[in-house]
Amino acid sequence: MPEFLIKEDRFELDGKPLQIISGSIHYFRTVPEYWRDRLLKLKACGFNTVETYVPWNLHEPREGQFNFQGIADVERFIQTAADLGLFVIVRPSQFICAEWEFGGLPAWLLKDRNLSLRCADKAYLEKVDNYFKVLIPKLAKYQCTNGGPILMCQIENEYGSYGNDKEYLLFLERKMREYGLNIPLFTSDGDAHYYLRGGTLPHIFKTANFGSRPKERFENLQSFPGFFGPPMCSEYWNGWFDHWGEEHHTREPEEAVACFKEMLEMGASVNFYMFHGGTNFGFYGGANCGGERGYAPMVTSYDYCAPLTEEGNTTKKYDLLRELLQDYRADTDDYGVFPPAPTAAYGRVALTESVPLRLSAPRLAEMQTSRPILPMEQYGQAAGAVLYRTHVPGPNPSTKLQIRDIHDRAHVFINGTRIATIYRNDESYDIEDVCFPDADNLLEIIVENMGRVNFGPYLHDEKGITDSVCLCPPHQHLFGWEVFPMELDDLSSLVYSDAAPTEYPAFFRGSLEIPEAPKDTYLRLIGLEHGSVWINGFNLGRYWNSKGPQKTLYVPAPVLKQGKNEIVVLEYDSVTTPEVSFEAKHDIG
Repeated sequence: MPEFLIKEDRFELDGKPLQIISGSIHYFRTVPEYWRDRLLKLKACGFNTVETYVPWNLHEPREGQFNFQGIADVERFIQTAADLGLFVIVRPSQFICAEWEFGGLPAWLLKDRNLSLRCADKAYLEKVDNYFKVLIPKLAKYQCTNGGPILMCQIENEYGSYGNDKEYLLFLERKMREYGLNIPLFTSDGDAHYYLRGGTLPHIFKTANFGSRPKERFENLQSFPGFFGPPMCSEYWNGWFDHWGEEHHTREPEEAVACFKEMLEMGASVNFYMFHGGTNFGFYGGANCGGERGYAPMVTSYDYCAPLTEEGNTTKKYDLLRELLQDYRADTDDYGVFPPAPTAAYGRVALTESVPLRLSAPRLAEMQTSRPILPMEQYGQAAGAVLYRTHVPGPNPSTKLQIRDIHDRAHVFINGTRIATIYRNDESYDIEDVCFPDADNLLEIIVENMGRVNFGPYLHDEKGITDSVCLCPPHQHLFGWEVFPMELDDLSSLVYSDAAPTEYPAFFRGSLEIPEAPKDTYLRLIGLEHGSVWINGFNLGRYWNSKGPQKTLYVPAPVLKQGKNEIVVLEYDSVTTPEVSFEAKHDIG
C-alpha cells in the first residue's frame, strides 16, 4: 500500500515527492447533500487535499452516546473525498477551537468541577480514551497505509496557546497509535518558539498557523530546536470569522492569493483555512472572551470570506486561486465553470401562532431541584436555555436583586412579569429597587446559552447562573430552586395559541408552502430582534438583528421539502411584526 513519509525537505507518497495543497472544509458545517459539490470545487480549483476537524461534542453529545449519522457521518465525508481523488488530513484532537462551541469539547465534561481540561488529569484522560476508542478505528480504516486517502492526523490543536503538559501530548499520541493510526502525526501552533515549546513533542512533525509574512513565519518554525521535515502551514488564514456586534470581516482576494503563491513558490505545503466555511447550525457557534470586548459570541454564518461562499458559490478569490494552481494540478480534467446555486425568494410568511417559553418549560424539560442555584451543566444540560424558579417571601417594597455571574443572557420575572434583561457584558448584574409585593412571590430567571468560549484562558465556560442570586439587603442568598434545563432540541411538545403572546421570550410558528422541488433560500427575521430559528425541526442557528452584521440565515434546500414547511422562531426580546421573509440573496454584512 502507498506510504506517506516525512523526509528532510519534502513529503513523499509512494516514493514520489508530494507538495500538499489543501483546503479546509468542515463536514459538520455543510449539509451532507452538498459535500460532493464542495469537494469537487476544491479539486477543480487545483487543490489535492481536503482538511477537516472532528468535533467531539457533535459525536458524543452525551457521555457514552455516540453519533455518526447525517451531518456527523465523517466516514461518508472521507469516502466522498476519496471517490473524487482527494487526499485527506484529519484533525481529530478532542479540542479543535474552530470558532465552534466549547472548541469541540462536550459540555458534559464541565459537570465534574474537579476535572481539568486539556492536561494529563486522570479523569479527563479517561473520557478522551473512551472517545478515541470509538473514533480512531473509524479513521484508521481510511489511512493511506490501508489504501485510503488520509495522509496525516493531528494530535492536539494549538496547544502551545493553552498549555505545556508533555505527558498529556504523549498520552494522545499513544492512544492514537493504540487504536490503529500508523500514519504521520503532527501538531499545529503559532510560529513563535514559546508556542512550540509548549505545544509539541520533539519527535512529532511541527506545523505553523498564520495569515501573513510567510518567509518570516517559516524561518521561525524551522529555527525551532529539533524541527524536521518540510515547511508546512496547517492553517493559512485567508479570511476571518465574525462576532455579533462587529463588522463582517473580509480580505482582498489579490492580497490573499499573492501570499499563498509566495508559500507555494517556497516549496511549502499549505492548508487554506477556510476553503469553504459553511454555517454554525444550531447552537454550535462558539465565542471568544477577554480584553475590552469581553464576551464575544460567533455569528451563525461561517462564511470566513473563503473562496467558496457559505452557500458554496465560487468567488473572485476562487477564480484567482484556480488560475494560480493550473501549474500545480495533478490532473488535466476541464471542470468548466460552476454556475451559482439556484435560489428562490419564497416571500413573506406570517407567524400566526405563539406560546411563551416560560410557560412551556414543563413541556420542554423535566423539572429538577437543587438547594443552591447551579450552572446548566450540573443539571445535565449542554445547550438552549435554562429556567430557574424559586419563591421569595414578602412583602418587600424595595430591595436590590443581585444575580452573580450570568452566562450569557438572562430574563428576570417576578410573579409572571419580566422586570429586566441582563447580558454577560453588562457593567452590573444588580437590579435596583425591586419589589416583591406579596407574602409569597415567584422569582423566575431564564438564561440563554449563547455559545461556550472556544479559545484562550477562559475555556472553562459554564452556562446559566454560575454563582448565586441574592437579596441586598439583607445580603441573603436564595435557596430552593426548581430548574427546567431546556435543550430545545425537540419542540414537538409545544402547544400554540392563535392569540398574540402575553410575554417574551416566546415561540412563534408559521408555515411555508413550496409547490416544487425546493431551492436554497435566505431567511430574514422581519420585526424580530434576537433568538433562534427551526425549519422542519432543523435548527438553522441564532439571529441578532440589532447587533449584526448578519441579517439573514442561510437555508439549504435539503432542509426544506415540497409542500408544507413548519417555521418556528424563538424570540427572546420582542416582536413588532411577527413575519419572516424568504429571500434570494444573502445579507451577512
